[in-house]
Amino acid sequence: MKFFSRTDRSLTRKSKREIPAGLWTKCEACGQLLYNKALEENLKICAKCDFHFPLSAHERLALLIDAGTFEEWDAQLAPTDPLRFQGPKSYAQKLKEDQHTCQMQDACLTGSGLLDGHRTVVGLTDSRFLMGSMGSVVGEKLTRAIERATELHHPLIIVSGSGGGARMHEGLLSLMQMAKTACSLMRLDTAGGLFISVLTHPTMAGVLASFASLGDVLIAEPRALIGFTGPRVIEQTIRQKLPEGFQRSEFLLDHGLIDLIVHRRELKSTLARLIEQLAG
Repeated sequence: MKFFSRTDRSLTRKSKREIPAGLWTKCEACGQLLYNKALEENLKICAKCDFHFPLSAHERLALLIDAGTFEEWDAQLAPTDPLRFQGPKSYAQKLKEDQHTCQMQDACLTGSGLLDGHRTVVGLTDSRFLMGSMGSVVGEKLTRAIERATELHHPLIIVSGSGGGARMHEGLLSLMQMAKTACSLMRLDTAGGLFISVLTHPTMAGVLASFASLGDVLIAEPRALIGFTGPRVIEQTIRQKLPEGFQRSEFLLDHGLIDLIVHRRELKSTLARLIEQLAG
């Protein structure tokens, strides 16, 4: 029987093995497929190109704060839906889903702990929760943390990972948080306090335009996207091709927007040295 007239294709067609979902992640920088367990063991850094994936707030906390020393503040604060915002999904529904996924009331974790033995006030945003955007609860928690750092004379570290900026679902109530956090940081500065701002991938829009860019020292992780508006929107607006690496950490360091680029493995030790040298 001729090969092409066969009805049984078992000799020419092999069944594909199904790959279980959730085992692999594709690097957005180099396209390499990364085994999730190996990626987590490598602090979520691509083994091929060294790209730093976003970390959750709790993962970041474990990386920076000495084990067993963290005291969380204002964990009970939860957002409301003042505008009764409706979209493909309502704001109320999105909040419930992200609260369940992240096991957080909102996109921010604040508190006090020891960083290599130094008592430190920390704030961390979580990009999994509505892209780490700043609503009224995030702004309030960060403001309270800044005020306590001022009162206690402790150094302040805020790690930003916000691709969402100010949260549109809360309108002006969200935009108000930009001014509120900036004013509280001004009072911290007047009191002689130290604020180190750590910018991770991505840190954008209203978050960058307020507290994230106001640090005494601005540190960024390698190749993090940092800016107000995304590069595609800028190109479409000005109708020009942007420079290579525009809005990445390395470009911003060259142009004076940030002070340091620090690899994730060296971040805790670098922060500890800065606290030793700069905290009053």
